[in-house]
Amino acid sequence: MNGGEIVGMILFLVIGIVLVTHIYFRSREKQMMIEKGLSYEQMVELLRTKRDPFLSLKIGIITLFVGIGLGAGFLMQNLTDYDEWMPFFIVTCCGLGFVAAFIISRKFKNGNQNQ
Repeated sequence: MNGGEIVGMILFLVIGIVLVTHIYFRSREKQMMIEKGLSYEQMVELLRTKRDPFLSLKIGIITLFVGIGLGAGFLMQNLTDYDEWMPFFIVTCCGLGFVAAFIISRKFKNGNQNQ
């Protein structure tokens, strides 16, 4: 068995565990709502209010910044022949993406509350 096969098996197991855990806790959450006596309409409304309307915006901003970090890392690595530029730029730009996503989503949330 080589390293690629082991990585594939571990990846498959981790994805399976995450999916099973998500399904289990989702059903557990619904069971607790039923035990509290909530009606179907109340449960749907409660689950709908939990969703983040700006999730796609946040993911897009973070992906954009990771792409910029990847590009800058490749560019600096080719210009200087120093291999440590790649992880530096990816991690730094990913962090900047999280900060930018937080600030922008907070501005949108505050703008929607004022209307």
